[in-house]
Amino acid sequence: MSLNLQEKQAVVAEVSAQVAQAQTIVLAEYRGIAVSDITKLRANARNSGVYLRVLKNTLARRAVQGTQFETLADKMVGPLVYGISNDAVAAAKVVYDFSKTNPKLVIKAGAYNGKVLDLAGVSALATVPPKEVLLAQLLGVLQSPISGMARVLAAVAEQKSAATA
Repeated sequence: MSLNLQEKQAVVAEVSAQVAQAQTIVLAEYRGIAVSDITKLRANARNSGVYLRVLKNTLARRAVQGTQFETLADKMVGPLVYGISNDAVAAAKVVYDFSKTNPKLVIKAGAYNGKVLDLAGVSALATVPPKEVLLAQLLGVLQSPISGMARVLAAVAEQKSAATA
C-alpha cells in the first residue's frame, strides 16, 4: 500500500528526529525472514533502546540528508531494516547478535561517527564491551599502580619491623 504525501512527510520527520540524536545506524537486509523472527528482533531492539524500522529507501535517504549519516545513502539499496541508536554500540549489537542466530539477516552497512562501516566494522563495533565494563577496566588500570605501591610500602614496613625485633 502506497503512502500519501502527508504520511511520507510524517515518516521522514519521525526518522529524521531519531537520526538527529543517533550515534549509530546499521542497515541489514531481511529478505526471507519469517514474521515471527522479525518480531523477536523488534522486541530485542526495543529492550535495548534501538529504533528499528523497515523503511522505503527513498524516505530513509531523505531522513539522513544533511546529517553525518548522509554517506550511507548509496548503501540504501534493497529491502532493508534500519537500526538507529543513541548508544554507540546498541544498534550494532542487536542486529549482529540476531544475524548470528538467523543467517537470513544480512548486515549490509553501518555508520558510526560519520564513517561508513562494512560487515567487519559493524561486527567490531558490536563486540565492544558495554560502557560499565569499560569503565571498570579503566578503574582497574588506574588503581593498579597505587595498590602496587601500597603493597611495596607495607612489605618494607613489615621488613623493618622484623629487623628491629
